[in-house]
Amino acid sequence: MKTLLQIVRGVATGLVSAAEVLEASIARIEASDAKVNAFTGRSFARARAEAAAIDARLARGEVLPPLAGVPYAVKNLFDIEGVVTLAGSKINRRDAPALQDAFLVERMKAAGAVLVGGLNMDEYAYGFTTENTHYGACHNPHDLTRIAGGSSGGSGAAVAAGQVPLTLGSDTNGSIRVPASLCGVWGLKPTFGRLSRRGSYPFVHSIDHLGPFADSIEGLALAYDALQSPDPLDPGCHAAQIQPVAPDMPRGIAGLRIGVLGGYFHEHAGPDARDVVARAARALNAAAVLDAASAASSFLPRSAVEEVIWPDAALARAAAFIISACEGGNLHLADLRSRVEDFEPLSVDRFMSGAMQPAAWYLRAQRFRRNYREAVNALFNDWDVLLAPATPVHAPVIGTEWIEINGARHPCRPAMGLLTQPVSFAGCPVVAAPMWPAGTGGMPIAVQVITAPWREDVAFRAAWVLQQAGVAHTKAVEF
Repeated sequence: MKTLLQIVRGVATGLVSAAEVLEASIARIEASDAKVNAFTGRSFARARAEAAAIDARLARGEVLPPLAGVPYAVKNLFDIEGVVTLAGSKINRRDAPALQDAFLVERMKAAGAVLVGGLNMDEYAYGFTTENTHYGACHNPHDLTRIAGGSSGGSGAAVAAGQVPLTLGSDTNGSIRVPASLCGVWGLKPTFGRLSRRGSYPFVHSIDHLGPFADSIEGLALAYDALQSPDPLDPGCHAAQIQPVAPDMPRGIAGLRIGVLGGYFHEHAGPDARDVVARAARALNAAAVLDAASAASSFLPRSAVEEVIWPDAALARAAAFIISACEGGNLHLADLRSRVEDFEPLSVDRFMSGAMQPAAWYLRAQRFRRNYREAVNALFNDWDVLLAPATPVHAPVIGTEWIEINGARHPCRPAMGLLTQPVSFAGCPVVAAPMWPAGTGGMPIAVQVITAPWREDVAFRAAWVLQQAGVAHTKAVEF
């Protein structure tokens, strides 16, 4: 399978047709998905029609849109016209097919991307492992005995397996960043409210984000640019202005103030997770020195990247759990009363407990969140980029119940979100940059590149430097 950039350039110049690219993607899916289990639905007939339309436009001499001919797939909580939106559940099978595509699927079609199917996920997005009882566990392409992460596990695994170079997922408490970390691909959780959520099945309305996965930082940027658009029909979308990032990444990082999150984020990171953050910090600092020297800048980077303490991280994670359980449980209250046996066994207890939480807990968590956001945003008066691991460890074996982090025992499934939940609760944008520590037997762990709300452009600039330095990248998988 060609990379996203190779596809974009090849189709635009006529070196390869969109139809040829698609057939290669379909062949890869058919050859590998029995092992990976990333896909829960395939839309090959639609994909062939979309690819043919791209080739016809090129034959007419038209200028092609930015993602012309790029095969992609979506987490199965996105509406696809004519397809039942499963959201990883058994219960939703009774629903009528979607009458139209989700807004972001419409944006991808307008950009020329070719939709090949829907992807595996934790039921109703409540999980970090995609060990889905109804549709089977999603397997990590780098070691098929291990989890792909969740809840967007199929989205991360499909890119890592080379089935498609681009996917869409959702992130409430870490559901883009965790699979990106465990599968070794690039992922973006944008600012809360940056991208429209219309036409996606909700989990926690007050925290849900949508975003892309890709096989390179440039591919991630092209996808993000294509997805951006105001949506007057989504009151939660606050993107009044478009912020293209793809043309700006090569500007370098001279002048950016870079810190590493310590305290909670150090204590809950294993040795390999700490190592990748340290390597990322060194690479960014070295690049900043070179940028400053080449520009004859008066800015002098710090000789060592400083430790920064993120305020109230543990409290934020607790508040995120309360809000997630409460909103999720109440969304499914009728089915919990009448069809509880049809829920995912790994998450039904959390939905039930959330539905029974006192309203006072929920209100207190939301009040805390307002103050918490102000405290987090104040960090960016002194820092432009903050680094933290995306997961505390690399991917555990499927079925693992407990993991150890620095001598402390944690329940495996929720612990995968230890380092992501406090960040998404504040709504900050994050690029997950895939890195490869030496001690994990070839398994990846990503670094979170965190910036101030609405400053995705800065996160992309720093992540691009990590890729240019060779410390952050994807790896091909052979089956």
